[in-house]
Amino acid sequence: MTPFVTWLKRNLVVLAGLLTLAYLLLPNVVVTVFSFNEPAGRFNYEWREFSTDAWQDPCGVAGLCGSLTLSLQIAFWATLGATALGTAIAFALVRYRFRARSAVNTLIFLPMAMPEVVMAASLLTLFLNMGARLGFWTILIAHIMFCLSFVVTAVKARVMSMDPHLEQAAQDLYAGPFQTFLRVTLPIAAPGIAAGALLAFALSFDDFIITNFNAGSTVTFPMFVWGSAQRGTPVQINVIGTAMFAVAVLLVLVSMAVGRRRTRPKA
Repeated sequence: MTPFVTWLKRNLVVLAGLLTLAYLLLPNVVVTVFSFNEPAGRFNYEWREFSTDAWQDPCGVAGLCGSLTLSLQIAFWATLGATALGTAIAFALVRYRFRARSAVNTLIFLPMAMPEVVMAASLLTLFLNMGARLGFWTILIAHIMFCLSFVVTAVKARVMSMDPHLEQAAQDLYAGPFQTFLRVTLPIAAPGIAAGALLAFALSFDDFIITNFNAGSTVTFPMFVWGSAQRGTPVQINVIGTAMFAVAVLLVLVSMAVGRRRTRPKA
């Protein structure tokens, strides 16, 4: 057996992981490269020449920044609503016993397993039967509804792993229910709540199918991108995508640095 084969066997899992990561990041690399392109026509699909014009004027396309702002607003409020409701539901499912608890657990997973087009059509039927006007509020309600399951799942997993003796110790030290929750329960559950909130924000901002069914004349950023692709993709879309990817990577790096600093043993 040659040294190369031996080395390959030892590092096969690492190489497979790196290749998978490169495959996943390849679209982001393409978007980043073409954000510096100067296309010859309407479509930004072929490299022509390097240019920073789109970066200097990211809102140069009419309606782009307006749709981006709208998507951020919807994602923010949907995250708040889904996180608040999802956290309460997760604690109730883990800490309390009540009738139909098993049915509620099953219903929580239905939006995650159901095709988005089915949920989108169902929500549209509901809003039309209620006589609701399609727009910002129908999109927000729909986003809270389908983000709720993901938040409940993330928070529930964290709550189930919590040691109840810590809360009992706080109560033995004369801490009231509110103090126990604020100083013991909430800090321990915070990672799960944060994970659910980040997941809800990403899902809400990125959603197209459910939004398209229930938006009416309202245009979010994913809908703007889809509509622009029919007429010609402006370079500014690549600029916005690259900037958002950079912000996401920066947040991950900061969280990793903070986590390592907290776990580092003190001298």
